[in-house]
Formats: sequence, C-alpha cells, structure tokens
Amino acid sequence: MSTAVEVSGVHRTYGSTTALRGVSTTVREGAICGLLGRNGAGKTTLLSMIAGQERPSSGTVRTLGHDPVESVEVLSRTSFVRDSQRWPDDFRIGHVLSVAPAFHAGWDPALARDLVADLRVPTRTPIKKMSRGQASSVAIVLGLASRAPLTIFDEPYLGLDATARQIFYDRLLADYAEHPRTVLLSTHLVDESESLLEQVVVLDEGRVVLDADVDTARASAWTAAGAAGAVDRVVGSRRVLARHALGGLASVTVAGSVDDALRREAREAGVELGSVSLQHFVAALGAGTPTPGVDDRAASVTTEGALS
Repeated sequence: MSTAVEVSGVHRTYGSTTALRGVSTTVREGAICGLLGRNGAGKTTLLSMIAGQERPSSGTVRTLGHDPVESVEVLSRTSFVRDSQRWPDDFRIGHVLSVAPAFHAGWDPALARDLVADLRVPTRTPIKKMSRGQASSVAIVLGLASRAPLTIFDEPYLGLDATARQIFYDRLLADYAEHPRTVLLSTHLVDESESLLEQVVVLDEGRVVLDADVDTARASAWTAAGAAGAVDRVVGSRRVLARHALGGLASVTVAGSVDDALRREAREAGVELGSVSLQHFVAALGAGTPTPGVDDRAASVTTEGALS
C-alpha cells in the first residue's frame, strides 16, 4: 500500500513557542484523513509542512514520496486551500476559475461551475470583500475542482451555514468515489464529518494523542456512570480521559476497551457502562490528563495498540 504522507519526529518552534512536539503519522494514498484538535493544537502548522510551505525545526516530512519544500512535484500535485487564501485586490471567482487550470492538471471546469452555483458564490464581488463563508466557499471550489492527488482542506467550513457544509460533504464524497485521491481535512466538526473519514489524527498541544482508523477510535474508549465510589472501584487504575461529578454521582470517560469481566464487575457494582461517540472521545482526549506515572507517549492511541 502506497504512502501519501509520512511525518516522523517533527518538532516546530517559533522563538520560545513550540507548535509541534515529536509528531509522527502516516497517511496512506487514497485515504480521507481527519486532522482534529483544539485551536492552537498545531493543525495548520502540520498541514503547512505537509504542503511544503514550512520546514520542520527537526524531524522529517515526506509528501508524495518527496521532501515537500521547494518540490515542483509536490507543488504540482497538491492543493492546499483555506479561507484565508490571499488574492489580488480585484480578483473575483471568475479570475480564480481562469487561472486554476495552470496550477492543477486535473482541474474540472464543469465541477467548478456547478460548485459555484450550488454554494451561491457571488460572481461580481471581489474575493477580498466577501464574507468569511463566501471566502470559504471559494476555497472549497478550488480544492474540490482541482482533483489534486493530495487535497488539503484547512477548516474549510468556517462561516458556512449547515446547508453549505452538507453540500461540501456530499460533493466531496461523490467526487471521491469517481476520482479517488488523498484528502486531509482539518476540522472541529467531528460529528458532521465522521462519515467521511477513514483515519483520524488528533493533536493536543502539539502532540499526537490519537492516530487510528475511525472504527478503532470509536472502540478505544467507554463511559462509566453511577455512584462515585463504585465508579472509581470499577475504573481502577485505567486511564481516565474526562470526569464529571455531581453530588455523590460521577461519570467518567475511560480509554481502552470493555470485556466481559469488566461488564460483570460494573453490573454487580451498579455502574452503567456506555459507548463513546468519536466527537466525545476527541473532546475527552483534548481535555484529559494522563494517569500519574503513565508516560504521555505510551498513553496515546495508535493503530498499533489501543489504550487499556
């Protein structure tokens, strides 16, 4: 299986600020991968490195088999779009549609025109004067119609209403089915985008805290609710990602899987066990703290080993 992106031990610092701390991940060719995490987690920095727009302070990045920085091969086969894209002051959507084919060999003008209509992109307004949602729509048109082998969307939904976001998801899936490519999607809207994703990578404070296929991620945590003392006894020394208490009751999110012995123990203790949505799990990973004495790296969830 070919690899589209390989990141190994990447650190990135800006003066006294560290944006990425030992980040490693691999994205296979043809996958749709979600890059998730809170604001400031390092998502845009990582995507910029993958696209060749920044160098790591240390570590290596390989994109489509090349060092992406100053690589003509990577530049010609990658579309990196975001709503903050800078355009000349007088540029309108028509200008974008006219110059895009020069940068993307697979550009589909018919798809671009359809997306402009579906997303109601104003044709007479300079992009510089568009609302945030309209600028996001321009970025979506550029990314989808590029048909670039590696297409990177950095929070493409900003400012879009629910209808426009659904159009984006639907058109992405439909075009991906007919023209497979590798897609990296940075987003906070996990519940909305979950059905698109095959792999999720979660960053928290510049570190990878989850790297797994979606099915593995869904099965990598559970909840326990009941009397606080009983919950604590059932959970034991397992890693607690999040805890909420009210009076004598507690609800916790725990990393790992549930087996028959745990179900039996919980039932006897009057503790209710439940599954966790991907959105809940990602939020808990961002808010959680490691169990004392457990190394952060060992506590991360990867496809090689789920937490227990």
